[in-house]
Amino acid sequence: MTEAPLTPPVAGLLPAGLIDLLPPEAEREAALVEALMAGFAAHGYERLKPPLLEFEESLLAGTGAAVAEQTFRLMDPVSQRMMGLRADTTPQVARIAATRLRGEPRPLRLCYAGQVLRVKGTQIAPQRQLPQVGIELIGPEAPAADAEVAVVTAEALARAGVRAISLDISLPTMAGVLLTEAGATSAALAPRLSEAAARSLIEALRLGIDRKDPVAVREMAARLAPLAVDLGAMLPRLLEAAGPADSALLALAGLPLPPAARAIAENAAQVIAAIRARAPDLVITLDPLEFRGFHYHVGVAFTVFGPGATGELARGGRYLAQNEEPATGMSLYPDAVQRAAPAPPPRPRVFLPLGSPAAAAATLRAGGCATVAALTAIDTPLTLRCTHTLRDGRAVPLSEEG
Repeated sequence: MTEAPLTPPVAGLLPAGLIDLLPPEAEREAALVEALMAGFAAHGYERLKPPLLEFEESLLAGTGAAVAEQTFRLMDPVSQRMMGLRADTTPQVARIAATRLRGEPRPLRLCYAGQVLRVKGTQIAPQRQLPQVGIELIGPEAPAADAEVAVVTAEALARAGVRAISLDISLPTMAGVLLTEAGATSAALAPRLSEAAARSLIEALRLGIDRKDPVAVREMAARLAPLAVDLGAMLPRLLEAAGPADSALLALAGLPLPPAARAIAENAAQVIAAIRARAPDLVITLDPLEFRGFHYHVGVAFTVFGPGATGELARGGRYLAQNEEPATGMSLYPDAVQRAAPAPPPRPRVFLPLGSPAAAAATLRAGGCATVAALTAIDTPLTLRCTHTLRDGRAVPLSEEG
């Protein structure tokens, strides 16, 4: 039997989740990234540039373990060691802080801009290669540090043209702390439940929390009872508390939280107060039981949403860098920010006929125009996609050309 010939590859076909960014979107994205970075620099954040690839053991150490499943791996032909292609820049900044910058005084204020590549996209965001910019504040553990990251992010977004944002604060450790304090762990339940049964019930309880389902939460908590904390009563009230920060904090204050959970709530109140002191008009919401996202946050976590239906613009929060050093940061996604920001006016493209004076062209460029010189007699303003032409030393719109 004759084998069917292989289908030839389609020229220009790219892997799923990867795209070419064409003019003018590529230029707009680059300008937006620089606007964000300028906002960070204005607050003393210094730019660094980690490599795109690192040896696997260093890239996936510490917080990098949270993105291990999203990391592309390949063999380095020089060292014959496995390397990873970054899926998130935060672990790289943590490595640099612990090694190259370990002797620098704290706090370290660092910022970055670059591309990340992930094994999978999502149904909502199928792209696998993403631009990412961000800030990391390494050293201090004070609520003022978390507040600074949130406020600097808001100001950078405003510089990029996005002002009507909202900051959602979550407490990703709250659910786990409550379950531990209540004795809802496999070890604590061992005398009366098998390990498999306990694990199944706890996972079902966590799923109910994740889905914001008070009925499922009450049912699972009842099946785990008796517990040291009445989770069937407390968890639904915490789910209902999610909303504007002031009302959520009031609800938390009225709950009989165990000591470790109370400390989490009080820290959140201090962070929110510090943010309000610097940005009183920023819209803030609080969700005490949200724990999605990268699972390395150990304090408050942030999600920044744009106006209307523009979606998530940034995500961050408190984590432990290498050597258990306190850190907090925020990663912004320029592709999402670009959707939320108003489109800038297009730069005028001025056609320079053959023999145009160089001084006139330089004056136009100094005034913000792009000049496009004819190279042959067949070049025209239309073929070079120009909006203006140079005539008598000035840029004349094509619509005024006779």
